Amino acid sequence: MWLAGTPDDTARAVTVGVFDGVHLGHRALLQRLREEAGPDLVPTVVTFDRHPLRVVAPEREPERLTSDALRLELLRQAGAAAVVALPFDAATAALTPEGFVREVLVERLGARLAVVSSAFRFGAGGRGDPAALRRIGREQGLAVCEVPPLMLEGRRVSSTRIRQALQAGDVERAARLLGRHHVVEGVVERGEGRGRALGFPTANLGGLEVLAPAEGIYAAWARWAGEVRAAAVFVGRRLTFEGDRTVEAHLLDTDADLYGARLTLGFVRRLRDDRRFAGALELSAQSARDVQATRATLAPLLSATPASAPCCHGPAGPWTR
Repeated sequence: MWLAGTPDDTARAVTVGVFDGVHLGHRALLQRLREEAGPDLVPTVVTFDRHPLRVVAPEREPERLTSDALRLELLRQAGAAAVVALPFDAATAALTPEGFVREVLVERLGARLAVVSSAFRFGAGGRGDPAALRRIGREQGLAVCEVPPLMLEGRRVSSTRIRQALQAGDVERAARLLGRHHVVEGVVERGEGRGRALGFPTANLGGLEVLAPAEGIYAAWARWAGEVRAAAVFVGRRLTFEGDRTVEAHLLDTDADLYGARLTLGFVRRLRDDRRFAGALELSAQSARDVQATRATLAPLLSATPASAPCCHGPAGPWTR
């Protein structure tokens, strides 16, 4: 278990969940948590060190929207004074709803209030719901506040919806649900040099921990070492040259040597599908058009968000409004 924020003997108001993506629905829940906690309770997020499905149904475990480090930082930005990540193993999965509330929330964490979504489920087999939480809470001295889910475009905001949008390449819808641009980050690795030979050198990302959007070309922002630039990003398999799936970014207006640097990409707009070209000249001409479209897309965002602004230096980069 890792605990960030306060000592273990603190009286807490808690909310419980995976919080993958820390999307608008999560942020609304955390706002209510802060309000209900008042001056006497510490608003605390109780989450897990891995997705529960990795233990109970590994074949159904989804790709992550956020790394652990980014999830922690976004939770703190959203108002959590403390974040507890419980180890989710077979023993945790086997806890009954009563056992989870009594042993974990009340006895271990000192919870006095639980603020949960109407969609909240807990305990072995997901048998616990807000009604069960209220019943158990009365026995354990735990007050319960149930919050209706946040709706957007007629449907509940959820991590599943965001994954579906990304898998369809709809990064703008994903951003609306997240309240920010979806980001991936990794270490820049040496590639085969084809982009440089075409006049469009690329930073090739390795070690990705989260879901990348569907294959295609995207306008994005790129951040490294305090610098922010527009970037034309390729997600795909290099159809013209054959190859494995990759994420490559051509950064505009810089010739910085990024090999070995940690690079963050925020996806702003999908420009086009990936496709096979007749040869290098045709690909180079299309790449020039992609760069032009990227520059036009990113200019309003980067001009309104100077590199010195906190949103460019926070973990997720520029936040959508």
